[in-house]
Amino acid sequence: MNFTIEHEREDDGRWLAEVPELPGVMAYGATADEAMAKAEVLALRVLAERLEHDEAAPQPISIGFAAA
Repeated sequence: MNFTIEHEREDDGRWLAEVPELPGVMAYGATADEAMAKAEVLALRVLAERLEHDEAAPQPISIGFAAA
């Protein structure tokens, strides 16, 4: 599994990062790095929840994140 983290600066100065492959996974931060780190943590939590609730088939895990 590979995911992309997209980030942009909002008008109020905060940074927003999201993982397009996982709807709803987005996070704000004071810096781009902080927002991307929070989005990565949230993405991993979402994937763990899906596996725990049998919403995703177990697969060999090799997760990579790349900033867009």
